Amino acid sequence: MDIQLIHQPDSAIAKVILNAGEEIVAQAGSMVAMSGFINTSTTLRQGKGGGIMGGFKRILGGESLFLSVFRSPTAEGEVFLAPRLMGDILVYEMQGQELVVQAASYLASANDVDLDLGFQGMKSLFSGESIFWLSVTGYGPVILTSFGGIYEIDVDGDYVVDTGHIVAFEKTLDFRIDKANSSWLGAFFGGEGFICRFHGKGKVYCQTHNPGGFGSIVGSQLPPK
Repeated sequence: MDIQLIHQPDSAIAKVILNAGEEIVAQAGSMVAMSGFINTSTTLRQGKGGGIMGGFKRILGGESLFLSVFRSPTAEGEVFLAPRLMGDILVYEMQGQELVVQAASYLASANDVDLDLGFQGMKSLFSGESIFWLSVTGYGPVILTSFGGIYEIDVDGDYVVDTGHIVAFEKTLDFRIDKANSSWLGAFFGGEGFICRFHGKGKVYCQTHNPGGFGSIVGSQLPPK
């Protein structure tokens, strides 16, 4: 499988070239174009993160109930995948470790990559973001998307990131949700909201724009129903 990223960073699209018999699993509705001989199917992904319960957990996390599977019967099968929002794309190679991903940032992955949505506890409940975050394990590439540009931070010790700007982070990092200001009143009126305090050693992937903040601005300009 070869993944080529085109039109980075503001309008990125992933061109996936499959070998004979290879499959790629993608978020439903993400396919833009593909070779005419590609076989497509819809799945709830049996196994870890699959089945009916896995599908409903994805709905709670802001994802589609179903996932799309693209399989190439011959070599050089092409599938173009793109996110719903304008932004960048990152290919992260899974080698048995665990990656925690904001549910909306998942685009696609190899067939040997396992997906599961896990409740992150009360620290996520009050973050103002998704309660369920995607837990990614297994082997092979996973394709992540961002709203705006995406950049990598190497954490060694303590680091602070606004919750709305987190795309993914390696599970070698511990984290807790906290207020951005020293007081709750300052955090509320300062507009920063909640932040994520990471501790440990690992990588955090961030996006330059906050989808929730963008939605609030756009929503306030729409006429009432």
